[in-house]
Amino acid sequence: MAIFDKDCHDWQFPAMSSMNISLPDGLKAYVDSQVAEGRYASASEYIRDLIRADEKAKAWAKLDALLIEGLDSEETEWTEEDARALIRMAEQDG
Repeated sequence: MAIFDKDCHDWQFPAMSSMNISLPDGLKAYVDSQVAEGRYASASEYIRDLIRADEKAKAWAKLDALLIEGLDSEETEWTEEDARALIRMAEQDG
């Protein structure tokens, strides 16, 4: 994702590292088909999207666990600020 610097009128790109992965032919064909459908510009973009989705899913799972833990505890009076605090904790750890 590029970031536009308003002061310098320049695009800034986050630092990227390279990683090679091995996939069975069937999985590579699937990745290639996702790119061919036009939603992704490259296999790398597709993989980055999968990783972001995994991060988000784990953050939501943590939030769910924290909410259940809170509901199961003796103290059950929740405030709106309590809910916001749990969401911030999940986002920081996710």
